[in-house]
Amino acid sequence: MVSSIDHAGPWALGSFSRAGQSPFPGLLCRDRVLDLSAEEKAGRPASVLALMEDWDTVRPVLESLATVPDGERWAPLDGLHVAAPIVPRQIFQAGANYRTHVIDLAVKHHDPSDGRTPEQVREDATAQMDERLEHPPYVFTGLPSAICGAYDDVVLPKYGKQPDWELELAAVIGRPVRDLDPSQALDAVAGWVIVNDLTLRELVMRRDMPELGADWMASKNAPTFLPTGPVIVPRSAVPDPADFQLTLKLNGEVMQNESAKDMIFDVARIIAHCSKMATLLPGDLVLTGSPAGNGLVHGRLLREGDVMDATITGLGAQRNRCVAAS
Repeated sequence: MVSSIDHAGPWALGSFSRAGQSPFPGLLCRDRVLDLSAEEKAGRPASVLALMEDWDTVRPVLESLATVPDGERWAPLDGLHVAAPIVPRQIFQAGANYRTHVIDLAVKHHDPSDGRTPEQVREDATAQMDERLEHPPYVFTGLPSAICGAYDDVVLPKYGKQPDWELELAAVIGRPVRDLDPSQALDAVAGWVIVNDLTLRELVMRRDMPELGADWMASKNAPTFLPTGPVIVPRSAVPDPADFQLTLKLNGEVMQNESAKDMIFDVARIIAHCSKMATLLPGDLVLTGSPAGNGLVHGRLLREGDVMDATITGLGAQRNRCVAAS
């Protein structure tokens, strides 16, 4: 349990529960929580997802409620369990979207039989970054059943040999949208949330049939492999996603520390691309890729007992302990 969450802006949204009770959608002002399921003005929503269904209408109501975060209806955060703030219907995940990360992976996976030195591989990969902008972002889909809370244990499955971390910024969609132009895309964002998109590295590529490509179903969707939260911070608090700094520590040692400015495709371009391929629904998560510093590059993958501490500027912090599957 935590006593306060440091978030940008005057308020944030989350899902909270009291001992032995079901989660409720809550309006958070750092250390105080208002149970929105009991608020007539907010429509008595059963979940944060329900709030997203009418986001443009309910957002001003939440702003009004947050102006006086005291009184008997507001409970201290201390003593409440913080669950994942939302369980969406759809999850879109951008891959290989940070320049330094992609370059590092190119060097790590380089086959020296082609005669190039690691320095030459790095130069070639750097030159290819701008060429990628001539093509669409690389996006795949994930399963909501992989989601867990920002402070929950991450369960390392028995069949996994190379579990790895991938801290990411996710946009939360606030209205149904289709076929957006990048100039319109950020207007569809209700807010921002931290996710850690864990991966079993050895299962990414199909060894039995390489031409099938990446097997994201097998490598990314184990239960608890998508810690999400602790809260959703409204876009109005951080209008420009380029302002975010992403930092992940493993057992206190910094592994990832990068600005969102290192993205190849910016957030608007990713959302617009997803909206051309599918209808985006309220509450959907659009993950925007992970920066350099994954475990595979460090030569240190996750083990039982490891603790991951992850932060993104203004969005709070995660702490997840790794446990073995029972």
